[in-house]
Amino acid sequence: MSKETTKNYGTALYTIITVFFFWGFVAASNGIFIPFCKTHFKLTQFESQLIDFTFYGGYFIGSLILYFASQATKVDILNKIGYKKGIIVGLIISAAGALLMIPAVQSGSFLFILFAFFVIALGFSLQQTAANPFVVALGEPESGAHRLNLAGGINNFGGLMGPVIVSVVLFGTANDAVAKVVEISSINNLYYILAGLFVAVAIFFAVSKLPDVTSTEKIEASSKPTGPLVVMIIGFLMVAAASPLANLTGISSSIFVYSSFAIILGALLYGYLAKKENSSSWGAMQYPQLVLGMLAIFMYVGTEVTIQSNLGALLKLPDFGGLADAEIKPYISLYWGSMMIGRWAGAVSAFNLTKMTKNVLTVIVPFVAFGIILIVNHATGTDVGNLYVYAVCIAIMVVAVFIGQEKPAKTLAIFGTLGAIAITIGLFTTGHVAIFAFVSGGLCCSIMWPSIFSLAITGLGKYTAQGSSFLIMMILGGSIIPPIQGELADSAGIHNSYIIPVIGFAYLIFFAWKVSGELKKQGIDVESIAAEGGH
Repeated sequence: MSKETTKNYGTALYTIITVFFFWGFVAASNGIFIPFCKTHFKLTQFESQLIDFTFYGGYFIGSLILYFASQATKVDILNKIGYKKGIIVGLIISAAGALLMIPAVQSGSFLFILFAFFVIALGFSLQQTAANPFVVALGEPESGAHRLNLAGGINNFGGLMGPVIVSVVLFGTANDAVAKVVEISSINNLYYILAGLFVAVAIFFAVSKLPDVTSTEKIEASSKPTGPLVVMIIGFLMVAAASPLANLTGISSSIFVYSSFAIILGALLYGYLAKKENSSSWGAMQYPQLVLGMLAIFMYVGTEVTIQSNLGALLKLPDFGGLADAEIKPYISLYWGSMMIGRWAGAVSAFNLTKMTKNVLTVIVPFVAFGIILIVNHATGTDVGNLYVYAVCIAIMVVAVFIGQEKPAKTLAIFGTLGAIAITIGLFTTGHVAIFAFVSGGLCCSIMWPSIFSLAITGLGKYTAQGSSFLIMMILGGSIIPPIQGELADSAGIHNSYIIPVIGFAYLIFFAWKVSGELKKQGIDVESIAAEGGH
């Protein structure tokens, strides 16, 4: 790469990380939009979770399109056209999805709304695949992790602001005596603004003199992963077809929804257990740590998303406050803010600081982030007094960070255990104890991505890039697991349905133990592995 390409483009970096804000903003806003749609369209809990299904499904399908196109041409398509053009195209696609949302909402068709969400996410998929390596390219390689951590922090801030802003747009501020009646014009304005921002950033990229990093390097052709990936597509589509299949066959839709998970799990188990006689034809999937990691990312993203996506319905129960749609904002923003708290704490170690300074900041930074969450909610008139006690959960997380000692396997096992304990406490209690127990799942999920990612791609060698793309595909978990919890909620109750994230955390604990053993068999020192950049 030339010196011009590796030059520190400050303005360019700040522009690029705006797309990280968009990803966090829209994804977290679903926590407000889902209960609104459930009420407005009179949906079941399963049907309301189809918003997550289509949103995260867009990431999955977008990643698959790039993968199969690259396999067919034996050249990484995105690298060939360049990260800059990739981001521009992704922004235009997302802008089109945002504009589609306007006639979708006016039409009163929930299916139309789902399609608009899918298009927005399809654009996000392309942006995310291009933006991460582009951020690394905008400066010296050794400082790339710092820039990714900055971008990740902006993503988390978007996650905090999304629920707050969308709630204010839809329902007004907490200072209003009565929550305002949601008007179509309010939703239209929100998506006009989003579309305008997407287009504005795309135009800036198009006219700016940013480096258009490209590569025509041949990629490793691998035919064997195609089978498991196609089977996973079938599992994905089964959720979408659950209701029509139930009407056609007379079989309960829950059978098809649960079967989708079984199909995806089966595809990954086949990839893990199959004999690899011609290992090169399996590509990255020849490595057990990668296949185990694919399921770990699937479970992690699914767990992270499903906790908050079903939280709005839980908070409507009398035992959990009996809150209206307009009143759930502080808890949704606290959940996504918890992701910010944990990731900001984890980002401290990325900087070249003395051990004492790191230790002090690791304690202080999470509470500073918590203060920001309180200020943002207070600014919209929300009474944050009942949120102060959450500082106890943050203190427990800080202790866990120190115990983890920045070791991915150890950190993942500790936070997975804390997550399972927290959700279990929530299952057996009610009121604020249960609410904060469920919300603290965000703290437990917050620094899992880099731990899972680093353990899964260690030792892959020339297949590292392909392995990374497989892991990104498994954001599919955010598409599949929320509808599964929604289906269980419709039959067993929304409170009992929180057994689903317990299962997710349980697998992550197993993964931390199992992958450590697999890496040791390959002569890799698990203790020496450093965590990768955040999600």
